[in-house]
Amino acid sequence: MDAVQKANSGHPGMPMGMADIAEVLWNDHLKHNPNNPTWADRDRFVLSNGHGSMLLYALLHLTGYPMPMEQLQAFRQLGSHTAGHPEYEPHLGIETTTGPLGQGLANAVGMALAEKVLAATFNRPGFDIVNHYTWVFLGDGCLMEGISHEACSLAGTLKLGKLICFYDDNGISIDGEVRGWFTDDTPKRFEAYGWHVVPNVDGHDPVAIERAIAAAKAEKERPSLICCKTVIGWGAPNKQGTEATHGAPLGADEVAATRKNLGWEYEPFVIPDDIRAAWDARDRGARAEAAWRTLFERYKAEYPDLAAEFERRMRGELPADWEEKTRAYLEQTLQATGALATRQASQQCLNALGPHVPELLGGSADLTGSNNTNRKDTRPLTGDDPTGNYVHYGVREFGMSAIMNGVALHGGLIPYGGTFLVFSDYARNAIRMAALMKQRVIFVLTHDSIGLGEDGPTHQPIEHIPSLRIVPNMVVWRPCDVTETAVAWIDAIERRDGPTCLALTRQAVPAQARTPEQVAAIRRGGYVLRDCDGAPEVILIATGSEVALAVEAAAALQQQGRRVRVVSMPSTNVFDAQDEAYRERVLPKSVPCRVAIEAASPDGWWRYVGDHGAVIGMTSFGASGPAKELFKHFGFTVDNVVKTVERLLQGAR
Repeated sequence: MDAVQKANSGHPGMPMGMADIAEVLWNDHLKHNPNNPTWADRDRFVLSNGHGSMLLYALLHLTGYPMPMEQLQAFRQLGSHTAGHPEYEPHLGIETTTGPLGQGLANAVGMALAEKVLAATFNRPGFDIVNHYTWVFLGDGCLMEGISHEACSLAGTLKLGKLICFYDDNGISIDGEVRGWFTDDTPKRFEAYGWHVVPNVDGHDPVAIERAIAAAKAEKERPSLICCKTVIGWGAPNKQGTEATHGAPLGADEVAATRKNLGWEYEPFVIPDDIRAAWDARDRGARAEAAWRTLFERYKAEYPDLAAEFERRMRGELPADWEEKTRAYLEQTLQATGALATRQASQQCLNALGPHVPELLGGSADLTGSNNTNRKDTRPLTGDDPTGNYVHYGVREFGMSAIMNGVALHGGLIPYGGTFLVFSDYARNAIRMAALMKQRVIFVLTHDSIGLGEDGPTHQPIEHIPSLRIVPNMVVWRPCDVTETAVAWIDAIERRDGPTCLALTRQAVPAQARTPEQVAAIRRGGYVLRDCDGAPEVILIATGSEVALAVEAAAALQQQGRRVRVVSMPSTNVFDAQDEAYRERVLPKSVPCRVAIEAASPDGWWRYVGDHGAVIGMTSFGASGPAKELFKHFGFTVDNVVKTVERLLQGAR
């Protein structure tokens, strides 16, 4: 209440309404160690209704995390760790970034899934080294968002028994009483998902809360929803129970009245020593972690290889022979001939490298056979058998992506999941959150252009690639053949500071010949694939399936005596991060005649071709028809490229 008032901004209602639940959970059940916030076997706590961030910050401060009072006093101020919505800072005890409602809940499903998978992989009789809960606070808004259905339906199917959620059923959202727009029978809804539901819990009665938690813990297979009847802004005598407490400070008069109503006689930000001591969880947390470490040392003596593998995975490191395996596979791709869709090249890469990275957890949003995200050694993961390495997410693009974020946040696994590129729109906010949190999540986005053909404009992505490229901290790869696809996968798996999107073709594309030096240059995002004798007078820049077109057009222009360079740029994000000298060597400023070719919106390419260049792209939606006819219809032909170059050269004169 005081922090929101001092900031003159924030949401006091939810923290005041859920404080009683938080007190019982954090003091009596949550397994955590404020001295070591990233302890591997800690419980995970997710505040899905992230607008109530001050509750989390208060809990972290009171229990002994490195969240000093000065940070609470700087709530919502520039440079503080107490942002308006929680931002992922695991070393402070903030497990995920929340605020877009429902996504924290979906992240938690991913965390609980990761716990179940890792427990099945590493636990042995008498050695439950992976044994923790995922706890979630959520509100009406989270349950109104469609992602809650996607994620919770799957959570029930996968029998995530260590996922326990507290529903803040206060009947209020920003617009007022939710009965005007949210009349779902939530307990029945979750029972239909296969959840264990504890209904009608008094969220201000610690005995009732305790009983509900005990019942949830006793349920071993089904995830639990504890439905807590609460009063938003509890304690504020004139505003509690109304939307007035949701997203605005209470005001000085109401703050004073609340203090009196609660019998709280202390000044703002003053906590009595006895209360501070009662909340401090550092000694208790240290004992809990010490007991686990004693168990782990015994486990290490009994199962040294498993222990070493667990520690490696939790550090986020790749296997020791990773570089050797990738080098050998890249050499193998250089022998490839003929034509192959890059979605199929992606599958070949997974088959070759996947078995050497056991932490890869694959999946698809009901498009496995189209995305080619399965491997020869794929074993579906089910509620009864969590030893698999592949999740059938069903038609749940948004849920899949946010769940993968949670898997990555938990640690120990590298998630990848597939859908059509055009359906990245459904998943967009979760993709954005992966970038915001810098998580190692791999989005396999196939059917990347009008080249998918007959399914037509509803399925043909036009604006998607450039829109994904502009997401900060995102790396997008659109490879042109099997070798570039392998490099893209290797880079995605190695990348520890952010997500990757792989845009892959449905249709076959020819393998391109390369030198070892050119293979190495792929890792720089853009490189010279074909060159001419002497300084080039024309540069053709292309990605994906259009690289082959650029190579053909270059050959036609060279027959006319033109000096043409072909630059393949599978990742503009990676190329832009290279030093200026390298970028100048690939795209010298002395060559103004440049044509970029990509079957997508052309807007992002003008910075590479300049005012004197041209872009052959898509300025409209696609159409239904065979791919070859579509490419011809929309101008992706050798003849159009040649004419475009000739027009530019004539204009230059």
